[in-house]
Amino acid sequence: MTNEATERTDAEWREALTPEQYRVMRLNGTERAFTGEYWNAKTVGDYHCAGCGQLLFSSDGKFESGCGWPSFFEPAEDALLQEKVDTAYGMVRTEIRCAQCDSHLGHVFEDGPPPTGLRYCINSVCLKLRAEETGTSAEE
Repeated sequence: MTNEATERTDAEWREALTPEQYRVMRLNGTERAFTGEYWNAKTVGDYHCAGCGQLLFSSDGKFESGCGWPSFFEPAEDALLQEKVDTAYGMVRTEIRCAQCDSHLGHVFEDGPPPTGLRYCINSVCLKLRAEETGTSAEE
């Protein structure tokens, strides 16, 4: 993917995404904890934006946080994500958005493991896993 922003009309986004993806990615929603496809996935590979295909995270940075959403301690590259202050629901959090298509992905918190101490808490519906080809089943 390029660094040029992916621009689509609302109608194009509704056509490209499932209703749940649209609710989370375009309307800043959140999927229920422990229900998403990747919250406990152990597959080796790369996680891409479901909206535009931009690489976001690697399974090398994924860890089990116990929060019910896929959690990563670092993005594949910092420039792939945008951070915004989120003051919804009376809280102050750091929202994470795809730098390519401006889709809402989740939030980042400062309670993650070394080496970064960060926990990128990402909604599964925002991700598409491209599994590394190993010749064996990667799901356990």
